[in-house]
Amino acid sequence: MMIKVVFFAALRDKLDCEGLTIAHTDNIQCVADIKQQLCEQHPHWQSVFAQQSILSAVNHTMTDESFAVKSGDEVAFFPPVTGG
Repeated sequence: MMIKVVFFAALRDKLDCEGLTIAHTDNIQCVADIKQQLCEQHPHWQSVFAQQSILSAVNHTMTDESFAVKSGDEVAFFPPVTGG
């Protein structure tokens, strides 16, 4: 029972991580719970995840932090996209 977590663009560079898997436990119900667990496991990531502008998607669909996650989901985090 795992959740795949991936990071894109500048966020991947800041975290120095392309992605990882985490166990889906009773403590992980939504995207915000994943962010909290990642910060607990990697304290130096807290400043990056504290930014309100980080976007998330679950199974390639844009979501907010309250979106429910389940085992087998892919959760992606990325910085805001700007056009130009």
